[in-house]
Amino acid sequence: MSMRPLLGRTGRLVQFAAFAGWLVFLGGCADMAARDRIHTLKNPPITYIVVDTIAEPSEPPTIVPFDDPASLIPEGAPPQLRAEGNRLVGPDGTPVRLRGVNIASLEWQDEGENVMRSLEVAIDDWGSNVIRVPLSQDRWFGRSPTQSDGGARYREIVDAMVVGTAQRGAYIILELHWNNAGVWGENIGQHHMPDEGSKLFWQDLGQRYGNHPAVLMGLYNEPHRESWDTGLNGGPVEEDVRTRRERDPENPIPRVRTKIRYRAVGLQELYDATRAAGATDSIIVIGALDWAYDLSGILTGYAVEGENILYDSHVYGNKDWKPEFSWENTFLTPSQTVPVLIGEWGGGLRGRGGEEDDFIPRMVKVLRENEQLHWTAWCFHPQAGPPLLRNWDYEPSESGQIVMDELKATD
Repeated sequence: MSMRPLLGRTGRLVQFAAFAGWLVFLGGCADMAARDRIHTLKNPPITYIVVDTIAEPSEPPTIVPFDDPASLIPEGAPPQLRAEGNRLVGPDGTPVRLRGVNIASLEWQDEGENVMRSLEVAIDDWGSNVIRVPLSQDRWFGRSPTQSDGGARYREIVDAMVVGTAQRGAYIILELHWNNAGVWGENIGQHHMPDEGSKLFWQDLGQRYGNHPAVLMGLYNEPHRESWDTGLNGGPVEEDVRTRRERDPENPIPRVRTKIRYRAVGLQELYDATRAAGATDSIIVIGALDWAYDLSGILTGYAVEGENILYDSHVYGNKDWKPEFSWENTFLTPSQTVPVLIGEWGGGLRGRGGEEDDFIPRMVKVLRENEQLHWTAWCFHPQAGPPLLRNWDYEPSESGQIVMDELKATD
């Protein structure tokens, strides 16, 4: 066999291989381009809508004076509390320890979900002597898009909860959970800090429930992502909120955000406004930074100036992730100096992988060993996690059973 034909075939094979490689290269480029296009479609540039409520404040609601606050104080109401050292005490100086649950839903729903029945079960059957109730400033004033009565029904429900709790000799913490970052009727949810509308909210509640013996006033649920100075004194704040837009078929994954600038009202200003509105002797509940977890700053110059203050720490299993955020530093040491409420705590007994989680047993142990701590477990609702209930028949979850047993135990 001669070599010439063989060399010819080899040459053609080499040429074909080079051509195939070029096609592969072009295919790879095409694949890369396609991947880039897909990535761009899935991750389009974020478009920001800037709302500056400092420069253009939203039209506020008008406070209507409540003529008869005494009508909300029924027979059987518990005695007025006051802070003394690191304790809450009754009129005769006897220490009172508050233990109970959170009854959520009035922050996200205009009439709440089974709140009156939940109140009855939590106090009468589980043994709570305090209920913590999250509220929305927009719904209080009737500014939710789903309200048409100026908030009258919402306020009636809160009044009924106050009276129903007091009739049972228990206490109720009304706390501002959701606000609007300075835009009434929009962005209703949890924000970094209270805003100007939050001040209006407490001026109204101060004149309505001020000095009610059963009512404690929680100024703001969970301040976060701001400095200790801003938390105490307020100032300009910027935060991003997800913009609600109708679905656009040509842009199915819109990346539009609203950047809001608003004046955060500091906790000192909120405290002063609440007192001036009529709540001169009420216990005022104040959360600190890091989603109301870290109270250490109140020992280093960032405490609110005033009296009858109960500081609030929210403790979950993911919080003590480095030494400075230990339970000892964030709430146990402060509780030796000032009254402290563990306003939220809870979790499951199993981790995500099904492994046993020791958070609940550790938390129960700490609460047993530190009788100066008041507490309200989260949450007396089957869907607001971590839930204490399995269903609206009020069957306790695993952790709910532990909380119920603790509430029924002799303090």
